[in-house]
Amino acid sequence: MKINTILPQDNNFTQIISTIAVPPKRLYFMGKLPPERTPTVAIVGTRRPTAYGREVTERFARELASKGVVILSGLALGVDSIAHRACLQAGGTTLAILANGLDYIYPASHRQLAKDIVDAGGAIISEYEPDVPARDFRFLERNRIVSGLADAIIITEAAARSGTLSTATHALEQGREVFVVPGNITSPLSAGCNSLIKQGAIPITSSDDVLEIIAPKLLDPQTILPLGNNLLESKVIGLLQSGIRAGEILQAKSGASASEFSQTLTMMEIDGTIRALGGNQWTLR
Repeated sequence: MKINTILPQDNNFTQIISTIAVPPKRLYFMGKLPPERTPTVAIVGTRRPTAYGREVTERFARELASKGVVILSGLALGVDSIAHRACLQAGGTTLAILANGLDYIYPASHRQLAKDIVDAGGAIISEYEPDVPARDFRFLERNRIVSGLADAIIITEAAARSGTLSTATHALEQGREVFVVPGNITSPLSAGCNSLIKQGAIPITSSDDVLEIIAPKLLDPQTILPLGNNLLESKVIGLLQSGIRAGEILQAKSGASASEFSQTLTMMEIDGTIRALGGNQWTLR
């Protein structure tokens, strides 16, 4: 496969990475980069997922890919490769970010997967020139590219000391959304995910939870729009329908006081009109 070179700022899809801390000077890639910016989600996690981890990774990757979301990951064993394959099975576009030069696919067992990604219209990407080998520190450096090229990341399963958590740290520093799939509190491989939720990451249980925040236009249209019980509730509903999710922005645009706004949200949640996404983010039911 031919190795191409591009300056990040020269491609509409990769321009987003020019704004991160320590941006790559150039990117090497095999295959085809999306020509325009498209909703993109990085799905990452443990290299040794449980049956639960495999199931939820496949579900999120498949459902998001079927809606036209680009799925991005690191071609590693476990969650990464599961996400890539589920995206391909859904007929979607997936991109893999490597921690070494593209003259060698790492891990070697994923050479066919890399070829499948390229054949399906996706790309294998690296900031490293050919002949640069994979090293532990380069995987950590690579993680900033994984989050930097995405609009959001999803962590489906990760232990308390998982290297995946460095991707979450980069994402937060870059202003990207961090979504986490909750896990069994007795499972060591869910400890990292559950800890991130306690720190403010957004818990998700369906792909719609992700789309509601990063790409509401991709959601299936609602046939019946809810009406509020009073003027303020109607304002909040209208703001949510416009794509606003953050509580502080909703309050500011509604013109209500903090106490009145909080009471209104509580009543709307009790009535089943809205639901909390976590991190003071809200959406319509």
